[in-house]
Amino acid sequence: MAAVTSSAAAPCPTGLSSLSDLVRLKPRRHRKLQATTVCQCHPTRVEGLSRREAVLSIFLLSGAASSAAPVLAPADALAEATELQEGFSTYKDEANKFSIAIPQGWLIGAGEASGIKSVTAFYPEQAADSNVSVVITGIGPDFTSLKSFGDVDSFAENLVNGLDRSWQRPPGLVAKLIDSRAANGLYYVEYTLQNPGERRRHILSAIGMAFNGWYNRLYTVTGQYIDDESDKYRPEIEKAVKSFRLT
Repeated sequence: MAAVTSSAAAPCPTGLSSLSDLVRLKPRRHRKLQATTVCQCHPTRVEGLSRREAVLSIFLLSGAASSAAPVLAPADALAEATELQEGFSTYKDEANKFSIAIPQGWLIGAGEASGIKSVTAFYPEQAADSNVSVVITGIGPDFTSLKSFGDVDSFAENLVNGLDRSWQRPPGLVAKLIDSRAANGLYYVEYTLQNPGERRRHILSAIGMAFNGWYNRLYTVTGQYIDDESDKYRPEIEKAVKSFRLT
């Protein structure tokens, strides 16, 4: 992955455009994830977002990452021939200090956007509506842990309520919370999103925090699939999201 830079401008809370609208990069070539992949990136320093901006950025990322498949530049990574287990591989980002298990053969892309330090997306070639993304943003020093957002239940309710526009006239995006729990030092949130006239999207998300010596970072992992394709994609996407770890 090439070095990325970004400014810490406050994202718009109603930004429900596609991730491809946020990421301003020229696509080069696709890269498939075959085995354990180590991303040797160069970390960039960005200013931390305030508490309010960080909460708004989660709303933005949840809406954006659940839209169309991202158009991203491929990550420059060094592949090692080591399998995690049959059908899955481990992607390790050494600079940003995280790892995640991804179905073998999925494509990898990486990029940046305003207010976002880095975006790494994983997606199958044949499915435009199913993908997993890891988005990292800088947040302010007043955040010391995930509990700075409140407990997992209040966090999940605020997240989904911030996305829901079903109360508008005419009704807008419908967001419904399904489940929330805390485990492995992360918050896990499951919910659905449905725009009027569109198929319902199922979202599996994991949120974590870490400090890299310069600033606090918020990690938002989002896996999404169309509800009527649940049997095909949920097992893979659920496993990927649950496998995410800060390293």
